[in-house]
Amino acid sequence: MKRAIVVVLASVVCVLLILVLVKKFEGKDPVVDIALPSLFLKKDYTMTLGVSDEGTGLRSLHVSLMKQGNEVKLLDKKYPPISILDIFNTTGILEEQFSIPVESWRYGMSDGEAVIRILATDQSWRGWNKGNQTYIEKKVIIDTKPPKVKVLTRRHNVEKGGSGLVIYKVFEPDVKTGVKVGDHVFDGQSGMFSDPDIHCAFIALSHKQGPGTDIAVIAEDVAGNTTRKGFYHYIRDKNFKKDTLNISQGFLDRKITDFEIGDQVVQARHPDNPLLDKFIHINSRLRQENVETILGYGKNSEAEMMWSGRFKRLPGSARRASFADHRTYRHKGKEIGKATHLGIDLASTSEAKIPAANGGKIVMAEFVGIFGQSVIIDHGFGLMSLYSHLSDIHVSEGDTVSTGDIIGITGMTGLAGGDHLHFSMMIRDVFVNPVEWWDASWIKNNITSKIDFVRESIKQ
Repeated sequence: MKRAIVVVLASVVCVLLILVLVKKFEGKDPVVDIALPSLFLKKDYTMTLGVSDEGTGLRSLHVSLMKQGNEVKLLDKKYPPISILDIFNTTGILEEQFSIPVESWRYGMSDGEAVIRILATDQSWRGWNKGNQTYIEKKVIIDTKPPKVKVLTRRHNVEKGGSGLVIYKVFEPDVKTGVKVGDHVFDGQSGMFSDPDIHCAFIALSHKQGPGTDIAVIAEDVAGNTTRKGFYHYIRDKNFKKDTLNISQGFLDRKITDFEIGDQVVQARHPDNPLLDKFIHINSRLRQENVETILGYGKNSEAEMMWSGRFKRLPGSARRASFADHRTYRHKGKEIGKATHLGIDLASTSEAKIPAANGGKIVMAEFVGIFGQSVIIDHGFGLMSLYSHLSDIHVSEGDTVSTGDIIGITGMTGLAGGDHLHFSMMIRDVFVNPVEWWDASWIKNNITSKIDFVRESIKQ
């Protein structure tokens, strides 16, 4: 009997010992999850680190930054040991999360390649009680210096609602640049000059931006370091015409009855005159949507100068409406809406041929709501021209045109009350005053002379 008890007790001890050994000698490495904002360490850099071990729990965690033999500890943590008697339940730390600032500039490290090292161990008895280990190295690049920028153009005189050109040089590869006008950024592009480090940006002041608008070159490198470079500029103020348009019932019957608005729901404000409600909807909500559609094409412009000389206007035409006219719409003496006319209306003979104002590439040729049948020409570096209310289009998307090529016929499609051409100029996604681009002297003084000046300076 006693012998049987001893055997049972010995068996229990052996089982417990096996369980202890299995538990304490588990062989799974700790799991390390590291998230780096980028491979480039700039001044405000924080890495996120998660570490876990579901077996015996964490023993230690070491994180360091090393560059050219100089190693700096970013984190050095040891966890309390687990009791040998705790077989089934781990009382140690199983997982933990860290946000670790990496301030290489505080450690006296210069810019260049470096390595982030991570070593995590657990409470396993493997390796003569050193535990299972996970070791990770992450190669990074220390980059704490903002990109250098030099503005090459000297005179920057811009009018409210007008255009300009800024040319500048960056001294670091792979830098994203632009010119910030107020809160709006006009992307900079290389390709105008033989030196790829020279960028240019056509800029615009909207009809709402006048004197006091801040203008500066901005640059951001791949590490996220940013530079803001101000430069001298002068902004001329300008007053725009105010106009009142009376919407007659005849116009509503003739133009609005069959005007397509798709599935859009019109708010019924005048149940006795649903055409009036439809016009208000078209002139507000649909107008805004159509404007956004047109301006959307300005975001993808080729980095190539496809135009030369002044832009041509519709031959033999008279101006019927100007850029940035502030319009008030009335029906039977009551105000029914407001809008800003962001182009120039030109009237010639009915169904007149429309020549391309300058060389470029057709990026849109289709019907767009209130603009009717329309064509957009990309002239390069964000400069585009728009031709609207056409009765017929003679070009297709992707076609290349030269100055004077016939692109269509005038008409009254869209929200036009009579046969005419609505002509607009755009820089990226901002409408600008076309009158400047019709003026050879203005183009020479504000655009081409700057380009020639920079080209001459490169040769020297």
